[in-house]
Amino acid sequence: MMEAIQNPENKGITIITTHTNADFDAIASMLAAQKLYAGSLVIFPGSQEKSLRNFFIDSMVYLFNMADLKKIDFSNIKRLVLVDTRQAGRIGKLSSVLERDDLDIHIYDHHPPAANDIKGHYEVYRQTGSTVTILAGILQEKDINITPDEATIMCLGIYEDTGSFTFPSTTEDDFKAAAFLLSRGANLNVISNLISREINPKQISLLNDMIQASMKYNINGIEIVVTTISSDTYIHDFAFLVHKMARMENLDAIFAIAQMENKIYLVARSRISEVDVGTIVTPLGGGGHTFAASATIKGKTLAQIEQKLIEVLYDKIKARRMARQLMSSPPIMIGRDISCKEASDILTRYNINALLVTDKTDDKVNLIGYITRQVIEKALYHKLDHVSVGEYMTTEIESVGPDAELLEIQNKIIENKQRILPVIDKSTILGVVTRTDLLNILVRQSQQNYSELSDQPREQVNARTRKIVKFIEERLSKHRIDLLRKIGRVANEIGCGAYVIGGFVRDLLLYRNNEDVDIVIEGDGIAFAKKFAQLVGARVHIYGKFGTAVVIFPDGFKIDVASARMEYYKFPAALPTVEMSSIKLDLFRRDFTINTLAIQLNPERFGTLIDFFAAQKDIKEKAIKVLHNLSLVEDPTRVFRAIRFEQRFGFTIGKLTSGLIENAVKMDFFKRLSGRRVFSELKQILGEENPTPSIVRLNDYGLLKVIHPSLTLNKDLISSLNSVKQVLSWHDLLFLEESYMKWAVYFMVLFRHCEIDVSKEICDQFEIAPKYQEIFCKERFEAERCLYRLEIDHKIKNEELYKELSAFRIELILYMMAVARNERAKKAISFFVTQLRQIKISVSGKDLKEMRLEPGPLYRIILQAVLDAKLNGQLKTKNDELNFVRDYAPRS
Repeated sequence: MMEAIQNPENKGITIITTHTNADFDAIASMLAAQKLYAGSLVIFPGSQEKSLRNFFIDSMVYLFNMADLKKIDFSNIKRLVLVDTRQAGRIGKLSSVLERDDLDIHIYDHHPPAANDIKGHYEVYRQTGSTVTILAGILQEKDINITPDEATIMCLGIYEDTGSFTFPSTTEDDFKAAAFLLSRGANLNVISNLISREINPKQISLLNDMIQASMKYNINGIEIVVTTISSDTYIHDFAFLVHKMARMENLDAIFAIAQMENKIYLVARSRISEVDVGTIVTPLGGGGHTFAASATIKGKTLAQIEQKLIEVLYDKIKARRMARQLMSSPPIMIGRDISCKEASDILTRYNINALLVTDKTDDKVNLIGYITRQVIEKALYHKLDHVSVGEYMTTEIESVGPDAELLEIQNKIIENKQRILPVIDKSTILGVVTRTDLLNILVRQSQQNYSELSDQPREQVNARTRKIVKFIEERLSKHRIDLLRKIGRVANEIGCGAYVIGGFVRDLLLYRNNEDVDIVIEGDGIAFAKKFAQLVGARVHIYGKFGTAVVIFPDGFKIDVASARMEYYKFPAALPTVEMSSIKLDLFRRDFTINTLAIQLNPERFGTLIDFFAAQKDIKEKAIKVLHNLSLVEDPTRVFRAIRFEQRFGFTIGKLTSGLIENAVKMDFFKRLSGRRVFSELKQILGEENPTPSIVRLNDYGLLKVIHPSLTLNKDLISSLNSVKQVLSWHDLLFLEESYMKWAVYFMVLFRHCEIDVSKEICDQFEIAPKYQEIFCKERFEAERCLYRLEIDHKIKNEELYKELSAFRIELILYMMAVARNERAKKAISFFVTQLRQIKISVSGKDLKEMRLEPGPLYRIILQAVLDAKLNGQLKTKNDELNFVRDYAPRS
């Protein structure tokens, strides 16, 4: 047993303590308090203040009258002095003495009061940048002597908690206290070395992990960063790393959650008044002040704390309610000459209730009024379909600037009975705030419910964003990064936003290679493509109807460029109608959430990952989900892509999406699809590494009948498809450097049961190109007859095998090998591919001429004889071939 520390006068002891995970301010405050309470003992409540304690123990331990908590007899504590905290949950085991009625509690703290604060018999609270500022002031008032070493430690606490006097929480008193301590000999060199200490390689690695794991939330117009990290051991200086990250990334507010051993640690920093981190971490069992706070939590998982934190953030952070945050952009506008019928179609298409009406003069768009759905519907009722909206629009229209506050917006919409309020900056219409927008803002609940009731993406006004520059640098080559940066610079020059989107970004996060670079330009994509192609010395192909272009580099590398656009469908399964739009609307038109990620390329925001539709969450959960319930009605081919992506990535089709697929099959939306579109999707499925699981899934949903009524999945077909995979894998491992159409081999196996007339019907239905029809409707049947001969011929010579197979393209040879019914035929085909097919003769017509043989049909006969002899292993060298010709020629 350790001997308990007793008060020598048996009058009880005074304990000075602070919060767990003590920082420099807490340590300095304990030292200052020790100067006020003679004979007191200083105790650390936790065991993790390693870096701080090592510093003091190694260099200035003599200044502290330290005691080991384990050696303290709690019943002998008569006075408890708390510094830099008033939270019972933050003082460790010492909280057990708080229940005693005879305990005298003194508190010195700079954190704002909270409901669950410890109540002291004597309390000193002031809103300063650090607690030691308060205590230093008391020491100065009482004229208590301070040594230079003591002054250095106290000054260190002020410097740390005020961010070297840069944090918004810094007050005049902090400067005065620092000046006083400097006058008492505080050593700024020691302070500087500790405050601006270099981070070690392990800390650099942890910091990189924190940056990579960071997620950005735009909450009521304020950008919040949340990052998470796990470690089997305690992370020393975690708060320092959080502070370092906030400075490096220039963050307004950061919440870092770390799982260390069996506890969760939360450290928060803010530099804006809208985000009071002290208030935010209090519901999580922590505390702090407006700009710095922390919490230690037991019995919860990292995910639980992150979820709870997000809920609290949405509850506590108040909106910066300015027009630029509230408006919808880009605005939907029409010209004054548009007919009422056309305006009605536009209102329905975009599901809105009012339209801005503009006039264009000298390339300048002028706002001249607005027209509402009610007016349009009345006009149509009175058979005024053809009349222009200019005849019935409202010309008296108020507007606001982008920095207009909510009150101004509210007054202009309500007082003027205006359904739509334009947001205008320097004559440019940036967006609109509608009456519905205002109503939603005014009645919105203070807390958002994050529970997912379905597998649909949440409707988000703002995207989750985070910087992934370092991740990009790790994953992509320098050449590819330079190319992306160049794209961003060119877009900047023409005043456009540039993004790399879709599969490229998805596969980047999945650590898969993808050389298909798709660029979306917020603006004129064709103008960008022309300028960029000129800059890099590339060619450009333009498709004006769709606002797209392809930039082709001299080495053949291609970049697809598109203007940000919105697609709508005039009827189920129709091809989309395309219009200019913003990046969000462009991404919303895509098939699945996992394909809606974008990375901004403009220099000032290069490497910013943008996620409007919770794509990262679905990638993490390995889920395939559509963006809205009518997605498969608009484009049923997305069903095939859902299955293809599911099998390629090892994901699962979401429950709601699966139900929508079943509904699409039930409603037979596929009958409107052209055969060419179905074939295009089937071709991509068959081109996958292993298409068999996708074929099985198509059958599960009843989609094989959509491809063709004769298609039936059975054990023989599955066996044949698996055999194709084995044969293709074997062929690829030969490294023959020959390209072939993988999908074509699978396609022939899929329809192997079909006779010539049905095969032709299928080719016509799918609108297959004539060159492929030749393969499927003619050459396939010739190959099957050849295979039949090989299967029954037990002793075929090499020359005969060569003659049988050399006429067929490689796809047909691989097809025959896959469907061969016996091993002998497979081995014969394998022997042809690996040996016979490569054999070439060395003699030529020139050699025959030099041997004074008369040119003519004889040459072909002789050369064929030489090849046959070489195929049968009779000839090895060119001399062998020449001698063979000499012996063979007279007999010819």
